[in-house]
Amino acid sequence: GRALTPVDLLTITAAPLLSRDHYYRPWRHLAAAARDVGSSIKADKDKFQINLDVQHFAPEEISVKTVDGYIVVEAKHEEKKDEHGYISRQFVRKYAMPEGTTPEAVESKLSSDGVLTITAPRKVPEAIKGERKVAISHTGPVRKEIKDQTEETEKKTE
Repeated sequence: GRALTPVDLLTITAAPLLSRDHYYRPWRHLAAAARDVGSSIKADKDKFQINLDVQHFAPEEISVKTVDGYIVVEAKHEEKKDEHGYISRQFVRKYAMPEGTTPEAVESKLSSDGVLTITAPRKVPEAIKGERKVAISHTGPVRKEIKDQTEETEKKTE
């Protein structure tokens, strides 16, 4: 057989199903479909958000959990009969939680049209929140200390 070429790997969606050597390669279409998984990720200074298309799963077939700094989404349904025969679906997706998010703050919502939205708000550091009075400590004259240090440096270089 023939080896895979860069054209086979890089231009799956751009290339027709028939290749240069006129062989029918249906896997090109399947690979393109597999890349379109219906998910998007948005990370900004306020939150980390994931949107997943899970319309083929019932709410009880979907689970979202946090494990060791990752958000893990799993969905699975057993074999079901449809117009073409039997079908079963399953997927597991893992997303690394960005810095500033905590597992306890992760929330998920499932829309009526099958979009799962997972949000992890970024935690504002405690030091930035609220007001804190900063005490002023008194020291000796700064200008005199700087002048003395400058004179010592000049004497050493002479």
